[in-house]
Amino acid sequence: MTECRHKRLVLIQPHKEKIRCTYCNLVIPKEELTHGYCPECYHVRGVRHYEFEEVKAKPGAAVQYRCEECGAIIEWDGVEKKA
Repeated sequence: MTECRHKRLVLIQPHKEKIRCTYCNLVIPKEELTHGYCPECYHVRGVRHYEFEEVKAKPGAAVQYRCEECGAIIEWDGVEKKA
């Protein structure tokens, strides 16, 4: 176990809107879909697939922080736990 006190935390931004290709199941942020077709299907098979489904964010997902000193990922769900 690390002895780091996690005093320098950085918020890990929650994922933006994501979409999933219905053919290869690649999940990418919506803004990375620059040409309208799945980049993975095009790169691997040379075929342009345009069908995607939205990936919903999990409701009530914990906020994540990363410690800049030790690199630990810390999740917090907004509820303080009492000893």
